[in-house]
Amino acid sequence: MQAVTQGTQQLRIDQQRLWESLMAMAEIGATSKGGSCRLAFSEEDTQGRRLLMEWCEQLGCETRVDDVGNIFIRRQGREPALDPVSTGSHLDTQPKGGRFDGILGVLAGLEVFRTLDTEGIVTRRPLELIVWGNEEGSRFSPAMVASGTYAGVFEPAYTLAREDNDGITYGEALAQTGLCTKGFKTGPMLDSYFELHIEQGPVLEQEEKSLGIVTGVQGIRWFDVTLSGVAAHAGPTPMRYRRDAMMAAARLMDQIHQHVQSDPTGNARVTVGTLNIPSASRNVIPGEVSMTVDLRHVEEAKLEALEVMFTSMLEQVSEDYGVSVTQERIWKSEVVDFDEACIEIVRQAVARQKTPSREMMSGAGHDAVYVSRVAPTAMIFVPCLDGISHNEAEYASPEDCALGCQVLLESMLARADR
Repeated sequence: MQAVTQGTQQLRIDQQRLWESLMAMAEIGATSKGGSCRLAFSEEDTQGRRLLMEWCEQLGCETRVDDVGNIFIRRQGREPALDPVSTGSHLDTQPKGGRFDGILGVLAGLEVFRTLDTEGIVTRRPLELIVWGNEEGSRFSPAMVASGTYAGVFEPAYTLAREDNDGITYGEALAQTGLCTKGFKTGPMLDSYFELHIEQGPVLEQEEKSLGIVTGVQGIRWFDVTLSGVAAHAGPTPMRYRRDAMMAAARLMDQIHQHVQSDPTGNARVTVGTLNIPSASRNVIPGEVSMTVDLRHVEEAKLEALEVMFTSMLEQVSEDYGVSVTQERIWKSEVVDFDEACIEIVRQAVARQKTPSREMMSGAGHDAVYVSRVAPTAMIFVPCLDGISHNEAEYASPEDCALGCQVLLESMLARADR
């Protein structure tokens, strides 16, 4: 096995091999419209995990699974005692998810290992490929709970007690996979972490950029909101006597939407993802409406101000429409700035590709958010067709996947042999 030298900057990943791996993984839990369904620790997710572990064991890598389902796959370096340079993402999907969200980051890490193995190259530091459990949060809430546990944000007992819609706990589902490594405990012992991901938005494609250098992740606030008025007959009740929860909700949605649209930076976001009217009927004035609200911004102070404005709007619609309001912030993720040294490594690797690129903040949460608390971190984005993700139509081209993987390879090599 040879050590890495300057000449290995010309080392190239195998685009066809990467694509074939992506398509092979996509066959597990394939949906009728070309997507994937591998809910965390389901039979399909377990099959995907086993396949990846088999591929890596064929390369002589050591595979271990911690007590919350994170897979750690190590390729040893010349100095095994050093902390590893790591990469990774997730294999679980949304119920009607795509073939690339998370999966690209995992299989790009595999391709890095395969490329180095083919060329007989061994790095100074060990390399580690990590598959984070339950990133999507579509089976067990909250999302990214396993990487959060690794980073010390959540206690293992909390994570293992999460329940799905059938009352099955996270710990029970994980045990059914049969994949945990007995006695294996891990902690934040990474030299660095690089994550390749599809953008999951339209910016790169619209700007005709092939690569995104991710400098951080915008902050996120999630709220559950209930507006309670009085259900009444639609005919005999004059408008001035109504306490209409739906009209209050509509005014709230319009006001916060208009406020966010007026942000001159264009960096504010609001989404009402669910809206529910219990016992809805066409001739009944809604007495109760519940909704979820998602607020985001790239600046923490402005996100805080947005939350204050949102709360003020709730109070105003309560007064204007005679409804009571309950509001609970159920999740908060602060704005994350990635490590400048790791960003610079990615920046240099991107420059060597001689293709259009841009620096950007991530609009979505990723495992890298939590990992950045315990290790220097950076991310790489590639475009996805029409900006579509969390959708069976999600697509990234073989060329863009390979380009992102090449940047990942060069970034990891630069960090592993410093």
